[in-house]
Amino acid sequence: MKHSARGDAEDPASFGPGVGDVPKVQRLETFRLRGFFKTLGPGLITGASDDDPSGIGTYSQAGAQLGYGISWTMLLTFPLMVAIQEISGRVGRVTGHGIAGNVCRHYSGKLLAAIVVLLFTANTINIAADLAAMADATKLLIGGHPLLYVVAFGAISVLAQIFFDYKRYVAVLKWLTLCLFAYVGALAVAKVDWPQAAAGVLIPQVTWSSGYLTTIVAIFGTTISPYLFFWQASQEAEDERIDPHKKPLTKSPQDAPREFQRIRADTIIGMAFSNLIALAIIITAAATLHASGRTDIETSAQAAEALKPIAGPFAEWIFALGIVGTGLLAIPVLAGSAAYAVGEGRRWPVGLARKPKQAVAFYSVLALSAVLGIAINFAPINPISALYWSAVINGVLAVPVMVLLMLIARRRDVMHRFTVHGPLYWLGWLSTAAMGLSVVAMAVGYLL
Repeated sequence: MKHSARGDAEDPASFGPGVGDVPKVQRLETFRLRGFFKTLGPGLITGASDDDPSGIGTYSQAGAQLGYGISWTMLLTFPLMVAIQEISGRVGRVTGHGIAGNVCRHYSGKLLAAIVVLLFTANTINIAADLAAMADATKLLIGGHPLLYVVAFGAISVLAQIFFDYKRYVAVLKWLTLCLFAYVGALAVAKVDWPQAAAGVLIPQVTWSSGYLTTIVAIFGTTISPYLFFWQASQEAEDERIDPHKKPLTKSPQDAPREFQRIRADTIIGMAFSNLIALAIIITAAATLHASGRTDIETSAQAAEALKPIAGPFAEWIFALGIVGTGLLAIPVLAGSAAYAVGEGRRWPVGLARKPKQAVAFYSVLALSAVLGIAINFAPINPISALYWSAVINGVLAVPVMVLLMLIARRRDVMHRFTVHGPLYWLGWLSTAAMGLSVVAMAVGYLL
């Protein structure tokens, strides 16, 4: 908004036709909201991508099998998610490197190689499962052959990451987060017993059975996933690298208070958004599928299809559309986090802001992950079994990655004066311990 030479910025005519009719306070609030939305980035996208089609399937299955009583897990995981993701963001912003970039500089190359291989494998399987869910959801909406949709969605995701301008691409990802409101719409048409739903959120109801514990582990594995740590740290480093006014905080410590405040706000909003949507999915499934005795849900597409006779075709449509939208958001994050991990570990030029010819190896890894995800859908592999093993790999991988992250965050030779301490530090370790316990429970359940 430019001021005239006469300084008559308050003159309605200087704002153009009709703008003078809008109160100044309202205009300022609009500009502030736009500015606030622009400050959101890695945390919001990371949180929203956590509700990918595979996650939607997990939350739908949890609500269908266990009803409202499993909702409390969303309240429990929220502070744990916020802590570990904020620490990831801080490490990236302080050092100018992602998690793999820091591990390769300060820890064993063999350890990094093992972590990167597991991450690439888990992300690729997750991409395959997400593409399958998106294809099934599209078939529900308009018919057609699912494998054609698998190829189309996979190609769109890869080509957009490689050839789209970075700033525009991130803006698209931010707007795609709005597709998650589809599940608020689905919740609106469900007949919810709100007192029971509130009790399910606020009062933990634990059943000591293998099925219940397996569901708890699945929720933890879906909600706290390693690719989220890698993506947020790498995106903070990327944003700093492409902005000429920014430097790693080790070189510009005066910017730290403002940057840490932004990372915290971004992370809290992103994780709150993620958990609220997950909660909406659980409650919708509990109010419709569980209440009608449909407990055999295994995928997000099955959940969408099952809603039709219970809550009507509108619920089926918005649930299915949400699956497609969240997949378009999640697949780039899955492929991108794998490419960042491999590229940073090898010290290649990395970053979605680079032109393809400037980061050939980085983009090759990104494309390979997506292409293999597409190929898995043509193989005689049960996507549900593949997703189970992806969850196992993610669970096993999450614990050592979180331990490494916590150690990095405490090292003065890495973080300098910005080592993580206080409540955030202990919440990070609590999150790590909770994930470790869930992996132990998963192993015990598998053995039994």
